[in-house]
Order: sequence, then C-alpha cells, then structure tokens
Amino acid sequence: MKKFLIVVDMQGDFINMALGTKEAEAIIPEAVKKIREFEGKIFVTMDTHYENYMQTSEGKNLPVPHCIKGTEGWKLDKRIENALEGKDFTVIEKNTFGSVDLPEKIREDAGEEIFAAEMTGLCTDICVVSNALLLKAYFPEALISVDSKCCAGVTPELHNAALATMKSCQIVIE
Repeated sequence: MKKFLIVVDMQGDFINMALGTKEAEAIIPEAVKKIREFEGKIFVTMDTHYENYMQTSEGKNLPVPHCIKGTEGWKLDKRIENALEGKDFTVIEKNTFGSVDLPEKIREDAGEEIFAAEMTGLCTDICVVSNALLLKAYFPEALISVDSKCCAGVTPELHNAALATMKSCQIVIE
C-alpha cells in the first residue's frame, strides 16, 4: 500500500507571523521529526494569495493579509523546508482552504491502488479539515488520518472541534 504524507500550509504567516500562534510554533519539532522519518511521497500545500487579497471573499471575512506570494510569510518555515531536503515531495499552491489539485496529484501518483494518507499542518480547523474532507470524499476507501500532535488550530478549542468533525467523518485521528 502506498503511503503519502500531506503537510498543510506550514508557512511563516501561520506559525510566527501574521496569523501565528504559540500552538502552531509548538508543533514544529514534532512535524519536522515526522517529515524526516517519513519514507514515501510527500505533498506540501501552500496557502497562496496575491496583492488583491483584501478584495477577495476570504479577505473580506478574514481581513488580515497573509501568505501573499513571494513574501516572507508565504514561504515555508525554514525548519520544515530543511526537513524536506532530499525527500520526494510536490508543492501545491492553493488560493483557498481546500485544494482541488491535491486529490488529482494523489490520484496521478496512486493510480488505482488503495493508499494511506497522513495529514499534518495548519490550521486544523480551516485548511487541514478542508483538505482531509476533500480527500475522504475523493477516496472513500483510502485510509485518511490526521496526526493531532502535528496540527494546530486557530485556538485549542477550534483544533479539538475540527478533530471531532474529522473523526465523525471516518478520518482516523492519531
């Protein structure tokens, strides 16, 4: 069975910049360890916005410019970037919470084979849950799991709520 690791939006703006939290900062060592020890294909999503962010639907609902392409906050955290060195990984830029490209890239790699995909990243209650539910919808027989120690939400309460939602949708919470 093929195994994939999905690293969701481990970018500066979500860790220690525009929308960073102490909880996001705290998961970095465990996420780095997981990436370094993982053997298999890794998909890395990157929240990607542009200068017109404040005019977008998301910008009107979350009026904090973040992950503007090319800025420091858009870049992957250096520790995550270093952990990815020498790994087989694909970066997927996305301009909304869930990536419709992610399932397509996984399908290209997995073919018709049943696979397991483990998810890590930020924010549990926005982009992690969105991508986990997309993957479960695209691949109902795949084992989709989330490593809760390698995820952080906007708040601890929202993190736990997102984990409960995913669990109720038959996503394994570790």
